[in-house]
Amino acid sequence: MGSSVSVFLWIVLVIAAFIVLSIFFYYVPFVLWITAKASGVNISLIQLFLMRLRKVPPPVIVGAMIEAHKAGLKTITRDQLEAHYLAGGHVERVVHALVSAEKANIDLSFQMATAIDLAGRDVFQAVQMSVNPKVIDTPPIAAVAKNGIQLLVKARITVRANIKQLVGGAGEETVIARVGEGIIASIGASETHKEVLETPDSISKVVLKKGLDAGTAFEILSIDIADIDIGKNIGAELQMDQAQADKNIAQAKAEERRAMAVASEQEMKAKAQEARAKVIEAEAEIPKAMAEAFRTGNLGIMDYYKMKNIQADTDMRENIAKPQKPAK
Repeated sequence: MGSSVSVFLWIVLVIAAFIVLSIFFYYVPFVLWITAKASGVNISLIQLFLMRLRKVPPPVIVGAMIEAHKAGLKTITRDQLEAHYLAGGHVERVVHALVSAEKANIDLSFQMATAIDLAGRDVFQAVQMSVNPKVIDTPPIAAVAKNGIQLLVKARITVRANIKQLVGGAGEETVIARVGEGIIASIGASETHKEVLETPDSISKVVLKKGLDAGTAFEILSIDIADIDIGKNIGAELQMDQAQADKNIAQAKAEERRAMAVASEQEMKAKAQEARAKVIEAEAEIPKAMAEAFRTGNLGIMDYYKMKNIQADTDMRENIAKPQKPAK
């Protein structure tokens, strides 16, 4: 029974010792300190311990210091790396960029590298792009020459990073948009689409002279026309649309004139009916006037018969004057 208790106590002691040693070497990374010393980096165990308390990972800082020391960048200090890490930056990426810039003889200071990194850009990739330019393919750009033929152009833009403009400079989208605008303007100034097809390099030269990389994070090295396709005949389509519009306008005006003629005819008919109504009304007053004339003695029987004879004679003359319809 006693032996079992002693074994159990030994196991507990071993586990406790393991836990204590793990905590100790976590806060005091002795092996990392030996590695730093072996690499020529001067850093103390107290500094490594304080890094843990400040929640700064010592392996990241020590690894960056070793890389910078081996590359000859001895001006980079531990405090600078810690400050950049606490600011939310990528320490390893910045050191990689500084080492690459040093080897490529590119003027890049630690302050500029950290500013670029904190601005959200990949400073290491930017340095690589300065050495090895990047090719950007544009989507199809539709442009129309003066003769109305549409051309679909694809361009290939070769750029390299402009280190000094990475902070606050425009990105790839702006470069593509400016190049597209320049291609559209160049093709639009061409008399015919055949000129563009014969000398596509003329577009590149015109666009490249406009300084489209101003205010961007890139320097445009070349603009090459990769492909040109013939699209629609925009001029013919516009003429057809204009002809259709003119036709619709003419039809609308003709319909307006017809409606005005119908309205005028209806107005004349209304006036004629109004005149006939007035005539009928006047004729209805004749018997009253004749009766009044008989009562007052102004009209006699013989005068009445003479008037009726004249009226009958007039009706007969009108019937004789009318053209006779041919017998069927």
